[in-house]
Amino acid sequence: MFKSGFVSIVGRPNVGKSTLLNHILETKLAIISSTAQTTRNTIQGIYTDDESQIIFMDTPGIHKPQDGLGSFMNTTALNSIYGVDVVLFIAPADEKIGRGDRFIVERLKEADGPVYLLLNKIDLLSKDEIIKKLSEWKELYSFKEIIPISAMNGDNVDVLLKTIKNELNEGVMYYPKDHITDHPEKFIMAEFIREKILYFTREEVPHSVAIVIEKMSEDENGVEIMAAIVVDRPSQKGIIIGKGGQMIKKIRENARREMKRFLQTPVSLELFVKVEKNWRNKQKYLREFGYDENDY
Repeated sequence: MFKSGFVSIVGRPNVGKSTLLNHILETKLAIISSTAQTTRNTIQGIYTDDESQIIFMDTPGIHKPQDGLGSFMNTTALNSIYGVDVVLFIAPADEKIGRGDRFIVERLKEADGPVYLLLNKIDLLSKDEIIKKLSEWKELYSFKEIIPISAMNGDNVDVLLKTIKNELNEGVMYYPKDHITDHPEKFIMAEFIREKILYFTREEVPHSVAIVIEKMSEDENGVEIMAAIVVDRPSQKGIIIGKGGQMIKKIRENARREMKRFLQTPVSLELFVKVEKNWRNKQKYLREFGYDENDY
């Protein structure tokens, strides 16, 4: 019997949601950064084997929003608990249960499907510390099950997949077997660029950046991509370009390498930077840059 279904991955920022998805898919689909709220849109990752197809939804980290973009990210994440077969709530084992965790747990009571707690980063704790943390979480909410994992190392990910499959009903294969996402390639290419900006500029321009793929074409020589990096302020434009253009060159070369690996073909990448003041609070720009709540 072939099974299929939808699984939502939720949690605070930087708890390992994207790392887990990438490990399950055995490829880099969701970008990873130490900067909070790296994931802005819901990333759909498709896992398929001979007996099942699981559509994972990696959501933005749930946090206290500071602007229109933050509100979009929260709405996107919280809406993902409805209409799915399973909800996976990820929390770090090496941190105290905080107000953000309690807020999410309250919302999870409205979830349509069973809620599993994935206690991540167990590789950082002793066995006794893990047992203590499991007890603390059990007092907070009656999860269907608590599964200790290491998203980075893949510990217990096989157990997780088996558990999810047991929850799914008989179903169809929604996507071809070789598909790993339903997002267009333009979206993935933009995410690779944004990841490199987050990595190389650190805290200097973390959440003021949007990427717009202006052109993407392919011929016998490979893929040609032209992308705009949109920032809030002229000073951020200077940071991204860097002294003598060194920073944007570094961003371009590293993003291009990721694109080539993903597309399996030579890639020519051209980047330019433009300023749109306060774009994160203007619905016009949020929609134009792909952050529209109605799409999620």
